[in-house]
Amino acid sequence: MNQTVSRIVAGVITSLLCSASVMAARPNVLVILTDDQGWGDLSLNGNTNLSTPNIDQLAAAGASFDRFYVCPVCSPTRAEFLTGRYHPRGGVYSTSAGGERLNLDEKTIGDTFKAGGYRTAAFGKWHNGMQYPYHPNGRGFNEFYGFCSGHWGHYWSPMLEHNGEIVQGKDFIVDDLTDRAIDVIKEESDQPFFVYLPYNTPHSPMQVPDRWWNKFKDFEPKLRNREPKKENLQHLRAALAMCENIDWNVGRLMETLEKSGKIDDTIVVYFSDNGPNGIRWNGDMKGRKGSTDEGGVRSPCLVRWSRRIPAGKKVSINGAAIDLHPTLAALAGIRTVNNKPFDGVNIAQSLLGDEPKTDDRTIISFWKGKISAKTGPYRMDLSGALFNLDEDPGQRNNIADRRGLVAGKLSAAIKEFQENVVPGYDKDERPFVIAHPDCANTQIPARDGKEHGGIKRSNKFPNSSFFTNWTSTEDSITWDAEVLADGNYEVEIYYTSPEGDQGSEIELSFNDNKLAVTVEKSHPSELVGAAEDHFQRAESYEQNWTSMNAGDIQLKAGKGSLTLKATKIPGKTVMDFRLMMLRRK
Repeated sequence: MNQTVSRIVAGVITSLLCSASVMAARPNVLVILTDDQGWGDLSLNGNTNLSTPNIDQLAAAGASFDRFYVCPVCSPTRAEFLTGRYHPRGGVYSTSAGGERLNLDEKTIGDTFKAGGYRTAAFGKWHNGMQYPYHPNGRGFNEFYGFCSGHWGHYWSPMLEHNGEIVQGKDFIVDDLTDRAIDVIKEESDQPFFVYLPYNTPHSPMQVPDRWWNKFKDFEPKLRNREPKKENLQHLRAALAMCENIDWNVGRLMETLEKSGKIDDTIVVYFSDNGPNGIRWNGDMKGRKGSTDEGGVRSPCLVRWSRRIPAGKKVSINGAAIDLHPTLAALAGIRTVNNKPFDGVNIAQSLLGDEPKTDDRTIISFWKGKISAKTGPYRMDLSGALFNLDEDPGQRNNIADRRGLVAGKLSAAIKEFQENVVPGYDKDERPFVIAHPDCANTQIPARDGKEHGGIKRSNKFPNSSFFTNWTSTEDSITWDAEVLADGNYEVEIYYTSPEGDQGSEIELSFNDNKLAVTVEKSHPSELVGAAEDHFQRAESYEQNWTSMNAGDIQLKAGKGSLTLKATKIPGKTVMDFRLMMLRRK
């Protein structure tokens, strides 16, 4: 073998060995996303009303952002984390009834890490689409356990799903979700894991185990909101108790990483999806959930990776949820699979210790026509007023006339966003996809349906609702749908029905295909959830649902209206309807 060939072979061998070393050294990733927890809901940030030592320790052992931004509400933040792109670009314009779905031409962080050789899993509140391929299993996650709606109606052993199959949860939901993540952490594998753990608390309903509630049930807060007269103490107490339960679960996760010997080789990220869901202490910031002011969009963000991120690192530049996809991929040494440009930036170097001297990029906060923009210490609000948050954290003093260059820059950025990103983002003509050829099961909930005649939705917030008052053969429930593959599908219906109301005959149809079935068994149920609520909810209560096998229906590919109606009603009502499952045979 001549010297040239020898050098080539040696180079190839060295490259392979280096690649193998890099593959072996890839970090695990655990991303914890909380729901409706404000920046101020951590003792780390000065809140003495509660104690969150395990979350605080993430910052002590890693990096914490001074200013990190998410969206004013849930589904947009999830979309921006998943894609690294502003949520209007991905078709997310609402929190329910289809508007929460992330367009199918968007690639997610799950796709990136799956392509990078990771075991991927998501446990909790997905909130970016239910029917495959909008489902987590279609967005890069090998395993999913939780629910796809924007909120859930009951937190104690609720009806959930596991990879498309309806299952029964175990005990308190956040503890249950944590157990699932712990199981993945404990697994021994040659592949690193990427676990996305989107908790669903402290979002309402305000339910929490007594272990935490008892501490706060008579609690008088020492730190108050800037508008203390608007605080509701019962809601505030429940939220604090729920935050301490989250902290306990974070401690369980970290203990598992420690005991498994994986803690130094695991990137742990912790952040929230919007500002607080109630009026409570949040620094002196203006706004709460739903607002594009600082209090509505500033989130804690903690990143621990003992192997590379300095302990106690304070990140001074502005960060955002849109940055996490490109940043985590860079830290893991894998290539993103995005086919569209990121709005976020790779801020890995800031985490590792080398921050830029200037922080002049602009971050946009947008939701349903409300818009603000942030650069450096400055925020321009939806009225065009400008504030220096370093000097005026409560947004009380408009300095637009004194900082003309900054005001002009942010005004131009807002205008560009409104003209080039916003138009048409909420014009939704996407049908609900059912019967996808790559997925055996399709869940079709009441949330996505439309009621006709006398049928009523159990609550104006559709997410965890059901249909009731179904009393006439003129009534119907419909879904604008598209069947993607011909086939024969078994139909299962989840419902309740009072004693004596059995015997209704119902018909499911899609275009020319029909299925008729008789509701042979009643299944009465009281409303579920009020006894466990520590504050009266605004959303729907649940019921103890049962299911019936309705038989098989032959479906043909195409668009149409999936329709459920009654042809005979011997009792007073047909049923209260929660959801329907289609299973390909």
